[in-house]
Amino acid sequence: MKQENSGQTAVCPYRKKCGGCDYQDVSYAQQLAFKQRYLDRLLGGFAPVKPILGMDDPYHYRCKVHAVYGYSRRTGAISGTYRKNTHNVVSIDRCLIDNELADEIIGTITGMLKSFRIKVYDEDTGYGFLRHVMVRVGHNTGEVMVILVAADPVFPSKNNFVKTLLRKYPQITTVVLNINNADTSMVLGPRNIVLYGKGYIVDQVCGCSFAISPSSFYQVNPVQTEHLYRCALDFAGLTGGETVIDAYCGIGTMGILAAPHAKSVIGVELNKDAVRSAIGNARHNHVSNIRFYHADATKFMQQMQQGGEKADVIIMDPPRSGSTPEFIQAATALSPSRIVYVSCGPESLERDLRLFGKRKYHAVKIQPVDMFPFTKHVETVVLLSQQKPDDHIEIDLDLDELDATSAELKATYQEIKDYVLKEFGLKVSSLYISQVKRKCGIEVGENYNLPKSENVRVPQCPKEKEEAIKAALKYFAMI
Repeated sequence: MKQENSGQTAVCPYRKKCGGCDYQDVSYAQQLAFKQRYLDRLLGGFAPVKPILGMDDPYHYRCKVHAVYGYSRRTGAISGTYRKNTHNVVSIDRCLIDNELADEIIGTITGMLKSFRIKVYDEDTGYGFLRHVMVRVGHNTGEVMVILVAADPVFPSKNNFVKTLLRKYPQITTVVLNINNADTSMVLGPRNIVLYGKGYIVDQVCGCSFAISPSSFYQVNPVQTEHLYRCALDFAGLTGGETVIDAYCGIGTMGILAAPHAKSVIGVELNKDAVRSAIGNARHNHVSNIRFYHADATKFMQQMQQGGEKADVIIMDPPRSGSTPEFIQAATALSPSRIVYVSCGPESLERDLRLFGKRKYHAVKIQPVDMFPFTKHVETVVLLSQQKPDDHIEIDLDLDELDATSAELKATYQEIKDYVLKEFGLKVSSLYISQVKRKCGIEVGENYNLPKSENVRVPQCPKEKEEAIKAALKYFAMI
């Protein structure tokens, strides 16, 4: 694995239409620098942030690819993604971060719709059949699942449709028709009809095999998932005698990987289908010292505490919104010696670390992993340790030094000017920078760069320079 990559990015033809990637025109080395700087500022006060783990090849890493369907008067049915902050479909044939086979299969399905007289769903009228298609690829097994998301279970030409698709892509191991007839932004509905194969695929991570159903949560970047999970297990520090709780366990990935190194593992998950998959995954991997429970993790741990039970290690991987004060209270009440927090939302992580601190659990190690190149998202693994009553140190703080450090956390106007000149060949004034800062919600002095006299027209920052300044603000992790 490579810490950084100085190569320039490939040019995405959809970068101005799609809005799915935040850093399409930025080299990968700069992307990693943005994320490192941001996490240093956001989380560095809790513990030193280790260098972010980047990818050797940051392209085509997504092994779960979703396309939404729309209609164009000029070309007919189109597949792609929603334009940012809208429900307007941008037609996309090939995405630089998607698995290439998945993109190709989606394009083929789109091309088949006319000959099979399949109408795409219209959100405004509620008429039409096909809403979405999702393709999941097993990175290490090569198994492929195609999920057709439709508004109606009646699919008259389904057998011939599937046969035609399989003739071109024999590597497809299962095809599922998912029914979603609700007026919702959710992609998948509650009902699955297996048209071909087992209804799931199997992939491998860290030497274990996992069954992945249409709705299973499974990390989309399999290369970085190995590093993420190995880091989490390393932080857990298991020696073979621990009782481990895998909260938000999903299909059981981290709990199953931890089990050979622990006395026992308890997996807790609210999604019933995921629990069923987790039980099957444990059986398939011959792991016998793990038990899965269909329950709310907070209530489950509260019941453990009321019964006088303890846990040695808690592993938690909550959604991007983070955990809750109730969960944190329940987890710390079990007095684990270590808590491993796997986060995909740095802002919610920062909030939760403060709550853990109030419960005497403090960050010891912080390791970022770049799971999502070309986007602003980053995964972070944090080891929290319980602070004992006599577990403290005394240090002398120089308040002047603290003020200086705080002041250095933001780039100066001159640094922004230098960056824009170097990267874009444009000269920008402090006035333009302050205008763009205000637009981005960054505080500037109340009267900064305002004219001395009244009735003077203030020049406004041209669009080209505004975009260059925003790029600089992103580079310095100010937005």
